[in-house]
Amino acid sequence: MRARSAPVSLVALVTLALVAAACGGAPPVPTRGVVEGDLGRWHFRRYQPVLDVEVWVDRNPAEAFTASYVTADAEKRGRIDDADLVNAFVTRYQDDAGVLRELVKFVRRLAAESGYQVEEAKVEGVRLVRIAGNGETWVMWAARRHVIKLGGRARDDVPADLIEAYGDRYPSTVPGGVLEGPLPPGPDNVAPGEGDDGDEPYDEDNPRPDWEGYRPGAEPADDE
Repeated sequence: MRARSAPVSLVALVTLALVAAACGGAPPVPTRGVVEGDLGRWHFRRYQPVLDVEVWVDRNPAEAFTASYVTADAEKRGRIDDADLVNAFVTRYQDDAGVLRELVKFVRRLAAESGYQVEEAKVEGVRLVRIAGNGETWVMWAARRHVIKLGGRARDDVPADLIEAYGDRYPSTVPGGVLEGPLPPGPDNVAPGEGDDGDEPYDEDNPRPDWEGYRPGAEPADDE
C-alpha cells in the first residue's frame, strides 16, 4: 500500500522551519560579556574583566567586562588615534530585577549634571541613550540581565555597526520616554544607612559606587 504524503501546507511549514534554523538567528550572548572577535572593519584588540560596576543595583551582584576595538586602517598604518578606538563595557547581573530602573535613574542623574548632553536615540533598531560631553561620547542601554555601554574619548559619535552588533546579542529593553516618563517598575537601591540594622554592610560582590568622584569615561580599575 502506498504511504500517504503529508499535506502540502505541513510540508511547507517544516521546510520553512528548517531553513530558518539553517540560517541561524540572533548571535549568542558572549560567555565573557564582550565580543572577542572582529566586527566588520573594527578589529578586536583587548579583553579585560573589571571591578567597577557603573550601574549598581542593590542586592543584585554583577560582574563587568571590557573590550577595545580599532579600525583596520589604524592597524595598517601602525598608529591608533582616539577616533580609531571604541571601547565596550558590558555589565552582567545575577538577575534582571532592578536593572532597567537603575539604568534610567543613572542616565537621568547624568542629564541633570552640567557638562553632559543626554538624549534618547534609536540606532540600527537599538533604543538607547547617548551621552556626550567633556570630550567623550557614549551610548548605553539595558538588556535582559545586562547593561551595555559603547564609546570613547575624543569621539563625537559611536559607530552604528558596533551598536548593531551588540544590539543583536543584547536586545534593548529601554522604553521610549526614558528620560522623562515614569520610572520602570522594580526595586530601588537602598540608600546608605537604611539597612535593617541602620548600617548597610559592605558587600564585596556588589560594592556601592562612589558617585562623588564618578566620570563616565574614567579608566576602569585593573583586576588584580
